[in-house]
Parts: sequence; structure tokens; C-alpha cells
Amino acid sequence: MARMHARKRGKSGSTRPLVTEPPEWVTADEEEIVQRIVTLAKQGKNSGEIGIALRDQYGVPSVNLVTGKSISQIMKEKNIYPDLPEDLLFLMEKAVNLYEHMDENHKDLHNRKGLQEIEAKIRRLVKYYKRKGILPEDWRYNRSLAEMLTQ
Repeated sequence: MARMHARKRGKSGSTRPLVTEPPEWVTADEEEIVQRIVTLAKQGKNSGEIGIALRDQYGVPSVNLVTGKSISQIMKEKNIYPDLPEDLLFLMEKAVNLYEHMDENHKDLHNRKGLQEIEAKIRRLVKYYKRKGILPEDWRYNRSLAEMLTQ
């Protein structure tokens, strides 16, 4: 699939083998994994960081195979999932960093174009999340809101 703004094709990557049950060497049970997810989430980690920590430190290759649910689903059940989706927050953080860069470097046209592309992605995501009911209909994106949410 082609990339959205780069006019190039994406890199091909390897695919995971089709596995329907957890490997026999995984010793953690479902309750233990859920408790670790809750403690890591309360420490301020997002779902991607939790997945990496579970893989690297606790030897859980896939939470979904052991529990039957994703990390985000478990966080939503325990009411510790953030109000805004993580992908939207990460894009807003990128935009804030570019705002700060553009304040110092007014003539940097390449990054001005990059900022416009990031803001377009944010607007598309907001439209999608409003349509799915994740964000309220009156939610609006602006620079001051992005700076406030990412600090």
C-alpha cells in the first residue's frame, strides 16, 4: 500500500505465523497478565509500552493468545484507558514539537509542509473518532488544546 504523503510505497515486513494458542513455554496465566497490565498502566505507560514490557521482561509474546483480549480491551474494562485515543495523542505531540520548531525557524518550509500534513491526519482521525462515537461531536482540534493535552 502506498503511503499517504510521501508518494512512495511502504516497506514490506514479515508476518507473524498463524498461532491460535499460547506457546507452552509461557508460564503466566490470564489473571497474572491482567494484573501486570493494570500496574503498568497505572505507572503511566500506554498500551504499546505495556506490550513491549510484557514481551521483554515477562516473556509474554502475545497477550491476545493468553487472555483472548487485547491490551486496550483489558484497559477499557478496568477503566484505565485514556480519554483520547493514543494515536491521536501521538500525532498531537508531533504537531506540538513542530509548532515549537516553527516558532524558532519561520522560514523552514519543509517542516511547515510537514506540520500541515500532520494536522490533516489529525483532522481525519478526529472525523473518524466522531463518526465512531469515541469523541464527542463538539470536540475541536486547535494548537492550544494540543499543547495542553501533551504536557
